[in-house]
Amino acid sequence: MLSKIQNASEYIQNKLGERSPKIGVVLGSGLGHFAELCQDKLEISYSEIPHFHQTTVVGHIGKLVVGKINGTEVAIFQGRFHYYEGHPMEDVVLPVRVLANLGVQNLILTNASGGINPEYVPGDLVCLTDHINFFGNSPLIGPNEDTLGPRFPDMSETYNKELNSLLIQSAKELGANLKTGVYAGMHGPAYETPAEIRMLKVVGADLVGMSTVPEAIAANHAGLKVCAISCITNLAAGISKEKLSHDDVKVVANMAKEKFSDLLAKAIEKIGS
Repeated sequence: MLSKIQNASEYIQNKLGERSPKIGVVLGSGLGHFAELCQDKLEISYSEIPHFHQTTVVGHIGKLVVGKINGTEVAIFQGRFHYYEGHPMEDVVLPVRVLANLGVQNLILTNASGGINPEYVPGDLVCLTDHINFFGNSPLIGPNEDTLGPRFPDMSETYNKELNSLLIQSAKELGANLKTGVYAGMHGPAYETPAEIRMLKVVGADLVGMSTVPEAIAANHAGLKVCAISCITNLAAGISKEKLSHDDVKVVANMAKEKFSDLLAKAIEKIGS
């Protein structure tokens, strides 16, 4: 694992030269368009980076884009690897660990998710305040690499309160309605059953998806400050009578792209300053 991190980091650093982004972003399903807003950008395909996998899910382009958003230099992963694609956890979180190795200090995770909270509607943006791990696995399973982080990392503030405050402040300045909630991470790839959604509601989940949790754990292990924005692209199974479809996820994410991009850009500006 350490050699994978080092090899990938060295390749990316050689491409970056003197550039040194301090903010990392991972773009979820249907949200990859944000990277196109970067100025003075450098693009690296995942296929070029040692040990990176090519993305297979529609809506995940598979590029690292480094550039400036409102004057702040960022490293943006345009698409992610998912556990349900058959990748081991150490590969799922490899991009996050590479960012930490490159000196990134703040990480913004994004995803598309299903709404459980009855106050959510498709197109809403949600700032994650916590998560529940239903993956049945963790990127920290196995021998601990002390150079990456402690054996037993504290997770009492997985999503950094300071960064969340900046997200909320950014939304207020934009006049956007940013919700807050607890995210349930399921390994997928099948959507949840209505019974599973009822269970998740009972245990305190407001929204559900198939990503983010492993990356948030690995980032906290590495000492990064983390926040996350979720786009509600559908109501979870059993809440509405509609059948769930990834095509619908892409459509709603595309409809929300302007307010998502505005919020993310404003938050990057605030975090960067």
